[in-house]
Amino acid sequence: MTKGFSTPSQSTHRPAKPSGSKAAVNAEQVQQQWVSQFQELEDPRGLQGQEHAFVSILLIAILAAIGGATGWDDIELYAVSHQPWLGTFLDLRNGVPHADTYRRVFERVNPEALQCCFLGWVALVVEQTGAQVIPIDGKCVKGSYDRNKKQSALHVVSAWASSHRLMLGQVKVENKTNEIKAIPALLELLEITGCIITIDAMGTQTEIARQIIAKGADYILSLKANHPTLCAQVKAWFEAAQLRGFEGIEHTHDHRVEAGHHRREIRQIWAVRVAQMGGLYEQHQWLGLQTVVMVVRIRHLWNKTTREVQFYLSSLPSDALRIGRAIRQHWGIENQLHWVLDVSFGEDASRIRNGHSPENFTLLRRMAISLLNQETSTKRSLRQKAKRAAMDCNYMLQVLSAALPQ
Repeated sequence: MTKGFSTPSQSTHRPAKPSGSKAAVNAEQVQQQWVSQFQELEDPRGLQGQEHAFVSILLIAILAAIGGATGWDDIELYAVSHQPWLGTFLDLRNGVPHADTYRRVFERVNPEALQCCFLGWVALVVEQTGAQVIPIDGKCVKGSYDRNKKQSALHVVSAWASSHRLMLGQVKVENKTNEIKAIPALLELLEITGCIITIDAMGTQTEIARQIIAKGADYILSLKANHPTLCAQVKAWFEAAQLRGFEGIEHTHDHRVEAGHHRREIRQIWAVRVAQMGGLYEQHQWLGLQTVVMVVRIRHLWNKTTREVQFYLSSLPSDALRIGRAIRQHWGIENQLHWVLDVSFGEDASRIRNGHSPENFTLLRRMAISLLNQETSTKRSLRQKAKRAAMDCNYMLQVLSAALPQ
């Protein structure tokens, strides 16, 4: 016997450990709940020559995306690898679809209708927690451009639920400059009553502020050079107030020091009621505006020190601690969604670009990240969770079960 391998008589039998720390899930119930979630989606194919059930194609693509699939061939490979299990709850009487079948279907599926099915699940999850911070930001899918067809890269504006780490909705735009038009459309999709909406400078517009207030939410909007007169006025006021040490000015202040990843950051926040500033340029146009905020960030890196000053307009009362936390959470959409999409799911490298498929596949990726974030029984990175879900059907069921409201 080769050294390092014991004979059967010498080995000690140990019972297999269950997959995950949660109790066994009701597989049939979970499977049927997810099948029913997409049952009403309209099949874009003609009746002639259909070999595979529409819902089966959709569910296999979603499961493969959760497992880290980055293209149509990956989806087919996932289906082939798990065909016996998939056949227990999906119609696979003609076998599993080929890669071209997924491609043709997702080129034709209405992205808005597909998103509505997903948002039906999101609404059930978010309803249980109430108010939260919702960052809104855009991202370009760089690999989706087509030089020969003169087709520019897909740009998507997304809303992110910070407390749940899940996407609340997305809207396609032609390019970054059109985010101003996309954000109102995205806000219309969302139920944001009682929430705090955080948006970067591109979305700092009076009409967007008005829409947020009209929907019963509050806003924190980044103020930069796209409003030069107002930004210069706010900057000059805070510089003068700092020179006096804010003496005689009613304000709130918060001071934070954070260290990690070879970096130390000192963050100071001053929040001042608009009434203390003696009136701002076209102040009446900013519906609900109560507070103006200055954030100073000093970062000590291993090779340099940087200082950044940022201003914000907010409809919230002057509470530096609360506003500072919300501003900090805005970066969740960058760190927890956009970074993960590029590094773990290879979004920028994707060359999917025909028909509706770029927009639909971006939705599959965001759906996968949202679902994986709901499974918290194991402390692993999303990449590790995706790999495990691709290999282990029981863990995939656990992910699907965790994403359903209890």
